[in-house]
Amino acid sequence: MATLDDAAKHALRLPEVVEGLRYDNRTWSVAGKAFAWERPFSKADIKRFGDIPPREGPIIAVRLADLNDKEAVLAEDRPGVFTIPHFDGYAAVLIELDATTPEVLHELIEDGWLACAPLRLAEVYHNGS
Repeated sequence: MATLDDAAKHALRLPEVVEGLRYDNRTWSVAGKAFAWERPFSKADIKRFGDIPPREGPIIAVRLADLNDKEAVLAEDRPGVFTIPHFDGYAAVLIELDATTPEVLHELIEDGWLACAPLRLAEVYHNGS
């Protein structure tokens, strides 16, 4: 199980990350690009679930490098990692924090940061890690 504070802690440990609000939800950005954000379900999302109850608890979205990366992440069937129709064709996954592990959360937040960080910053980060 992970928390929204765990997500913030992982994101803010990465170079040049700024935390802010977007649509009243916590968002983490690098070089002006959001790579992770709180993502509660909208009314339209909930309607799409039909008779299936939606997941509960805090959820974050994490951007990935591309759709191939998204498919690979989803194929790994990591705990708490999923998608919804609203994200079809968009290189991001959702993470149900109550159902995932801190390790999965950390890895995916780092992947999101790498997908959005300027190349020079990503190279410095990898060379220093």
